[in-house]
Amino acid sequence: MAVGGQAMNTEHEPGKARVALAHARPWMPVLAVVCALLALWLAWSGWRQMQDDSRRGALEQGRDTAAQSTQRVLKGDLDKLAERLASDAVQSALAAGDLAAAGKALGDGWNGVQEAAVLPPDLQDAYAGLPRSGYGRVAALEAAQAEDKPVLWAIGGAGKPEIALAAPARAGDATVGIAFVRLPLARAILGLENASLPEDSYLALRQGSFTLFERGDTALSQGAERRAVPITGTSLRVAAAVPAPVTSPFGLGVLGAFIAALVLLLLGYVLWRLPSRIGGLHAVDDGSAPTLSQVLVDSPPEAQETAPVAVRDAPKAAPVRIDRGIFRAYDIRGVVGQTLDAGVAELIGQSVGSLMQEKGLEDIVVGRDGRLSGPDLVEGLSRGLRKAGRNVIDIGMVPTPVVYFGAFHLNTGCCISLTGSHNPPDYNGFKIVVGGETLHGEAITDLHARIADNRLHEAMSPGGHSERDISGDYVNRIAEDVQIARPLKVVVDAGNGVAGEVGPRVLEAIGAEVIPLFCEIDGNFPNHHPDPSEPHNLRDLIDTVARFEADLGIAFDGDGDRLGVVTRDGQNIFADRLLMLFAADVLERNPGAVILFDVKCTGRLPGHILRHGGSPLMWKTGHSLVKAKMRETEAELAGEMSGHFFFGERWYGFDDGIYAAARLLEILATDPQSPSDVLNALPNGVSTPEIKVDAPGGDPHAFVERFVAQSHFDGARLSTIDGLRVDWPDGWGLVRASNTTPVLVLRFDGDSAEALDRIQQAFREQLLALDPELQLPF
Repeated sequence: MAVGGQAMNTEHEPGKARVALAHARPWMPVLAVVCALLALWLAWSGWRQMQDDSRRGALEQGRDTAAQSTQRVLKGDLDKLAERLASDAVQSALAAGDLAAAGKALGDGWNGVQEAAVLPPDLQDAYAGLPRSGYGRVAALEAAQAEDKPVLWAIGGAGKPEIALAAPARAGDATVGIAFVRLPLARAILGLENASLPEDSYLALRQGSFTLFERGDTALSQGAERRAVPITGTSLRVAAAVPAPVTSPFGLGVLGAFIAALVLLLLGYVLWRLPSRIGGLHAVDDGSAPTLSQVLVDSPPEAQETAPVAVRDAPKAAPVRIDRGIFRAYDIRGVVGQTLDAGVAELIGQSVGSLMQEKGLEDIVVGRDGRLSGPDLVEGLSRGLRKAGRNVIDIGMVPTPVVYFGAFHLNTGCCISLTGSHNPPDYNGFKIVVGGETLHGEAITDLHARIADNRLHEAMSPGGHSERDISGDYVNRIAEDVQIARPLKVVVDAGNGVAGEVGPRVLEAIGAEVIPLFCEIDGNFPNHHPDPSEPHNLRDLIDTVARFEADLGIAFDGDGDRLGVVTRDGQNIFADRLLMLFAADVLERNPGAVILFDVKCTGRLPGHILRHGGSPLMWKTGHSLVKAKMRETEAELAGEMSGHFFFGERWYGFDDGIYAAARLLEILATDPQSPSDVLNALPNGVSTPEIKVDAPGGDPHAFVERFVAQSHFDGARLSTIDGLRVDWPDGWGLVRASNTTPVLVLRFDGDSAEALDRIQQAFREQLLALDPELQLPF
């Protein structure tokens, strides 16, 4: 029986195969067509990749040719400057101390020269001519003097860029002046004008973030730095770009795409021909299909009817109360469970969505920090945004700078970071960007007014919701821009804030060795408060740097948009001194650029910026206020005493503590000195950190208004940009109202301990005269 049963099963197998083929037969032509279409698509993709490779190769050849041509021209100009400085006519004038005659002899017979001069080494005449003579001119002269060699810079001329040459002017072994020559840019760009440029590509000559000359499709300009090459011996570079490369299907290259296309064509041919070779096959009832009676028994019609459902009126949602006080000067911030919950977040989301609807904006990036209240509040926020018809792209738990980056990377122009920043664990809030502008002032209060007046847009259907992880894109974007010249060992203290995951990844990606400290994200902040502007929060970092003999200590705040730095010898490098280092670096490539700083920064900063050829500008404290001023003034760099740094050069202009840390390591790694020596050498005096004092009556703004109106400081310069700042020749003091907490913020700085004590005493007398009960810690 067993043998007979086995034979029966064996005989039945070919029958099953014939049945399967018979069932599949009608679909074979369809599958053949699908294979043919896929083959054509793959072949077309391979051809486009070939075109891409050819265009990229042609562009790179044109770029390199242009760079070599420009280098030859500029090197010729530098050689000519050296030759003329060594000429008898110039040397005779220099030996006689007649710098005017030396300048005239320098330019005589030099075709195209627009200015030739030799200035005294102290450069007082150059500074006296500012701003009319241009900051770029002074920067080139300073660079030649500091480097003690000829330099070449691009500077702003009369409405157009020019080439500036500067070099020490020596008589024998003594430097008696600094030579300066100004030439038109036209000769330097001949190579770019004549370079062979493929269609749909871009070529530019740049210095820093300034484009001196460009050709081709300017829509590609922002991506041109990836293919930039330096012009040796100068601060210039040739940048180039082609459209984004064609995506390779399934990861196949050119050859792989063509091979796959051929295989699919052969498979399609087989499928097309196979049905004609299958004869006599038809469907056979194998007894497996249920009969009508079985269907009726197993699933009677009555059972298919939907059971009646009792319908009751849905309970009406209780009205949500919203506190006007959480709408601050440059963000929204409140205490969870008191002034902030998911219902309030939903109203805020719908209010922001209504503003976006008026501006014709549809998509918005949303991210949150590591606070425990984050998930519920994000859910409410997204619900409100979608209720207004906006499409929410949730990028999860990330630092605030990654949220800002997302608005650029995903081309939304809009984002909200749900974060309490450096505030206690029970705080949370919203940093909001709409249409590329960070909301502040009246734009923030208008969000409350929309809610109070019920001016909220409700779409016919809710907006979309998607999730994206862009942290890898953020890391890669920074690593493409910054790579350090030598390894540095860095301790990173994230204070259990949300930067604990991405921050170390970025610094490792640029070449640093990272020792993590409190980088586990924990919304309770169990180790210390994540605020690097408070020196006591840096004690663990200082100890760890010393224990591991690290080069540097880096601290981030709760949401990663602020930076703190300590040296191996335990010095806390305040943000205004870091801004000096950043400014000097940026101004090397962008002479004359505006450098913005807030009222809490040292009085030594403006002079430092001027000496490096920049334009210093003091402004109000507040990340959104600073960003707005940066756009207005086209500043290349800005910084706040609290540790916010904003890079317009090579970055997007938003405050980013992680990117600032990368730029800091980039600068320190190029200096042969140790990072501690470089940082400790920055101009310094005797200063206090931020001093926070509880405001009388809980209203710091009202108190500061009274203080400005009633205080008197003799022999000092007063500034009321933000609170009251009083500057003396040997130091300064400040009282302003915090926009985030009900406190007064004070800071004092002096050239000596005696000057600091005198300034603090002067402020103490004026403050106590206004309110004798004020608790001052100095």
